[in-house]
Amino acid sequence: MAELEKYITNYFGITEQNALKGISSLFKYTKINKGTFLQKQGNHCNTMGFVLSGYQRFFALMDGKEVTQWIAHQGEFTVDLTGFITGSPSRWSIQALTDSELYIIQKSDYDRLDQLVPRWFEFEKLFMVRCFTTMEDRIFSHLSMTAEERYHFFFKHNKELFNRVPLQYIASMLGMSAETFSRIRKKQLG
Repeated sequence: MAELEKYITNYFGITEQNALKGISSLFKYTKINKGTFLQKQGNHCNTMGFVLSGYQRFFALMDGKEVTQWIAHQGEFTVDLTGFITGSPSRWSIQALTDSELYIIQKSDYDRLDQLVPRWFEFEKLFMVRCFTTMEDRIFSHLSMTAEERYHFFFKHNKELFNRVPLQYIASMLGMSAETFSRIRKKQLG
């Protein structure tokens, strides 16, 4: 729980020990095997996870093709946020790419956080703003950068993923074909 509490402090600014203990007590340690689904597209999202180790891929099946939206790793939350907050069917499947360790919170427990932490709505707002900022940054990069620029930017900030997950998932996440990705990668390595 120390890692989770440290992350909550760093990410949300919560430092009061009672609040930290209260929040972390609602998360349950879970080990999952490679290939396990944390969430399936079309189902209701009833859990949020915090990744201690491993990689989870967010993807959707669209017109018979899998589109990768994100790859979560250590220190990140794994959740279809829209489905989790609104109760709408999940747009994304979330599947473990590796054996993983997570802390999982149930939606019913998450909904009780405002009772444990009086300022929870302020902290939750900060969390939503950070999620929104990440999404804006990704949209901006897709609109303003070439495929090669997106590749270089992503590689610079996520080198470990290139040796840990199948490259076609990274290509999909960057909005490019496997062929374009391979050509850019070959050029970078050559």
